[in-house]
Amino acid sequence: MKRWKIVTIALMTALLLPITAQKTQAAIPIAILEIIKAGIKKVIKAVDLQIQRQQNKIIWLQNAQKTLENTLSKLKLDEISDWTNKQKEQYREYFDELHKVKMLITYYQRIRDITDKQVKIVAQYNRAWDVVRRDDHFHPGEIEYMAKVYSGILRETVKNVDQLAMVVNSFRTTMSDAKRLEIISQVADKVDENFTDLKAFNTENALLSLQRSSSRQESALVKKMYGIEK
Repeated sequence: MKRWKIVTIALMTALLLPITAQKTQAAIPIAILEIIKAGIKKVIKAVDLQIQRQQNKIIWLQNAQKTLENTLSKLKLDEISDWTNKQKEQYREYFDELHKVKMLITYYQRIRDITDKQVKIVAQYNRAWDVVRRDDHFHPGEIEYMAKVYSGILRETVKNVDQLAMVVNSFRTTMSDAKRLEIISQVADKVDENFTDLKAFNTENALLSLQRSSSRQESALVKKMYGIEK
């Protein structure tokens, strides 16, 4: 972020590119945004479907477990030991399967949380990009630079969506739990970093616009545009 601050100040005061270049570059984040939206929707749909399937499986396993327990309670005392030995392996398998399914739901819920934050990134980008494009305090070259920074953040978000999709698909492959958890953790960290960078960059742009305001009335308008608290 320190590097961004230095580069932002330097470029915003030096760059004065043509309006045509601005419009061409400004279209890049919008195109990437559509890719992200489509990817996020696809991941959410897949995650929701898998959660539903796993929850149904849990219900079935719990019912099977309850049936076994009821059967056990009805047996005569002298038959319990023998019956338990015969059913021990099957009973253990039910518990093991139940644990695995619950773990899968935990994975999916974690993925859904990460995806929710990606949705917030898209929403914040939408709002911020709409504001800076209408802000008269920025020159065309500065808008051009902002477009490049936003594009970089959004491209990272595309990569994160792709990784999440890979994790969702991994539940149908032989990927280990350790590897799956590693990928989920890495994606979560990257999404947090992207979200933090986006908020910081939006704040820098808002403060720069505020500094260029020439009156109280203009400052009040800028604060309203960027949602800055008084």
